[in-house]
Amino acid sequence: MMMDEDVEQASLLSFNDRPRAFPNMRSKTYSPLIFRILRRLNVRVVSIILLICFGAIFYMGASTSPIILFVFTVCIFSFLLSLYLTKWVLAKDEGPPEMVQISDAIRDGAEGFFRTQYSTISKMAILLAFVILCIYLFRSLTPQQEAAGLGRAMSAYITVAAFLLGALCSGIAGYVGMWVSVRANVRVSSAARRSAREALQIAVRAGGFSALVVVGMAVVGIAILYSTFYVWLGVDDSPGSMSVNDLPLLLVGYGFGASFVALFAQLGGGIYTKGADVGADLVGKVEQGIPEDDPRNPAVIADLVGDNVGDCAARGADLFESIAAEIISAMILGGTMAKKCKIEDPSGFILFPLVVHSFDLVISSIGILSIKGTRNASVKSPVEDPMAVLQKGYSLTIILAVLTFGASTRWLLYTEQAPSAWFSFALCGLVGIITAYAFVWISKYYTDYKHEPVRTLALASSTGHGTNIIAGVSLGLESTALPVLVISVAIISAYWLGNTSGLVDENGIPTGGLFGTAVATMGMLSTAAYVLTMDMFGPIADNAGGIVEMSQQPESVREITDLLDAVGNTTKATTKGFAIGSAALASFLLFSAYMDEVSAFASVSFKEVDIAIPEVFVGGLLGSMLIFLFSAWACAAVGRTAQEVVNEVRRQFIERPGIMEYKEKPDYSRCVAIVASAALREMIKPGALAIASPIVVGLVFRILGYYTGQPLLGAKVVASMLMFATVCGILMALFLNTAGGAWDNAKKYIETGALGGKGSEAHKAAVTGDTVGDPFKDTAGPSIHVLIKMLATITLVMAPVFL
Repeated sequence: MMMDEDVEQASLLSFNDRPRAFPNMRSKTYSPLIFRILRRLNVRVVSIILLICFGAIFYMGASTSPIILFVFTVCIFSFLLSLYLTKWVLAKDEGPPEMVQISDAIRDGAEGFFRTQYSTISKMAILLAFVILCIYLFRSLTPQQEAAGLGRAMSAYITVAAFLLGALCSGIAGYVGMWVSVRANVRVSSAARRSAREALQIAVRAGGFSALVVVGMAVVGIAILYSTFYVWLGVDDSPGSMSVNDLPLLLVGYGFGASFVALFAQLGGGIYTKGADVGADLVGKVEQGIPEDDPRNPAVIADLVGDNVGDCAARGADLFESIAAEIISAMILGGTMAKKCKIEDPSGFILFPLVVHSFDLVISSIGILSIKGTRNASVKSPVEDPMAVLQKGYSLTIILAVLTFGASTRWLLYTEQAPSAWFSFALCGLVGIITAYAFVWISKYYTDYKHEPVRTLALASSTGHGTNIIAGVSLGLESTALPVLVISVAIISAYWLGNTSGLVDENGIPTGGLFGTAVATMGMLSTAAYVLTMDMFGPIADNAGGIVEMSQQPESVREITDLLDAVGNTTKATTKGFAIGSAALASFLLFSAYMDEVSAFASVSFKEVDIAIPEVFVGGLLGSMLIFLFSAWACAAVGRTAQEVVNEVRRQFIERPGIMEYKEKPDYSRCVAIVASAALREMIKPGALAIASPIVVGLVFRILGYYTGQPLLGAKVVASMLMFATVCGILMALFLNTAGGAWDNAKKYIETGALGGKGSEAHKAAVTGDTVGDPFKDTAGPSIHVLIKMLATITLVMAPVFL
């Protein structure tokens, strides 16, 4: 295809008659090594291998517990449903050739960056695994592990294997999120030419495929690891064998591996997507006055690639890590409580989180399938509000979650020692479900332009750039209040309900409080698959709008994708609110699990952290500082990347003046290469800061405590650091996420025609606000979600080093 000749001919044609030709950047189709190997194998060989794997999994499940068998069965059915959704989405048409060419360019850029980024992450993960192995070979063991004959070498190998499996599964979760989005975007664009409802259904089902795989993998990965250790270590009640109550402690490496990959995926993807977005907007919209996603903008393909690697791949890894961390911490707390209460069969309390998320797969599938297309695509019906359609599906999922959660508590948490305990824990779950709904509503209120806060922010844009920034910052700061009140009420309510459940230790002291908060966290995450579906919907709709704009489709098609994109911005913001709420509760659980682990290793009670001790207070200051420094480095990385993009786009407009008249083609691949290189380079420094800080602080204060005669000083300082970083991180993430989402939707609101519409002074000010908010909501904010949970999991893994 001689594109230069096409462009020369196009200069004589009207805008709508121009040949829509775009560079096919792909040199060759990429697929992961494992897929290439499987394609070369005979179908019968693959079938036999799968049957053997399924047989081994079910054998281990049957040898462990009927509950594990139930979990495996549900997960396999959810994977089969996700395959059906994939087949359904891929069966849809991709539209005219110009759409396909743009989609191919996006897919190539996304897969190329993903391959390079995860290659870098995997090397760092292997290096860290070696460090963990060395540390564990020389660390102490708990009395229970020594009694069970679990030596240092065995403990080291188990932790490293769990870490690598968690990292691998997190990487797969990210790849799945990106894989479906780069194939669904063009199909949503094509469907938008027919009806808004069909486009909505395709985007939701594509997001649903990713969500079911991510949640299913988190559940089945932990279940396989648990049942493998159960069978391999010969867990039973006989003396000298590993107790089932202590088994969850061996899973902490899995959570750390998931957090490690998710942090770098979120950082790298966030820097990529926002570096490209900010650079494209500053030159394209502000300087040249061309629309968003205009094909004349050299950075437009990099921007669209960024939606996939930043929002889809990174968010998949993020929610995978959230669920894994919550399941593991709840299993540890369930085992600890069952031991204190001397419950005869503790498996129900330990495996309860796996069952809750198994039901999550079932009810979220029903919610996803409840969103249907129009019966007759040829009949033009009035465009429905996509948010209202998604909200109906979410409401249905919430109702089913309440019912299944109550059934799960009665099935697994009933005990003769406290016959009414299951009902108290069911109420804890209800508290969590209400908290999730409240977080979604609060995020929607502050970021949807149907509500007053965003409209007030848009109005501030009419008086200039400065007032827009001031209004956005104040909105973000205000938005932290309601979520904090909701979290506070949830934690106290769940703790009180757990404490009044009737479960007591041998001294008659109530012990169900912490497990009550764990159950509330499970309740909050009991609709995680549907919430992740809504999140994945956002970048798919955004990409679809870009493809429609670049392929110069009629204005009516762009109106549909603009509507879906605006709703997608809101769903992304609500998901981030949901994610930080669940991160807050999960971090509280992980903090409690850390204190339990220190008690187990040190063989002394470790229930309180006294911040009146100067060293402990300093640990808190360091934890707070870490959040601000990490956020600063993440935002600065986006700024530096955007500067490189701005300079490149300006250079192309100067050296190729024919671009604006469609006489010359932009060099899209150059911007893609610049952003990819910068993202990989810039993600290392903040990521290394997050991993090294708790380890360095713990070791320094352990040595200081040794010489000053203060036992457990390293563990206490790290606990303080973790506590302050969690509190500070929750507030910072809420501020960054909400301010960024509000700025974005204030711009979208003006683009609907309000306050002068596109090209007005208010619109220019809103674009500035959106540009400032981009690294807030898509780089620093989401990375903090992962950071606070990774700090908790890394302290769990490294706890023996601090003693």
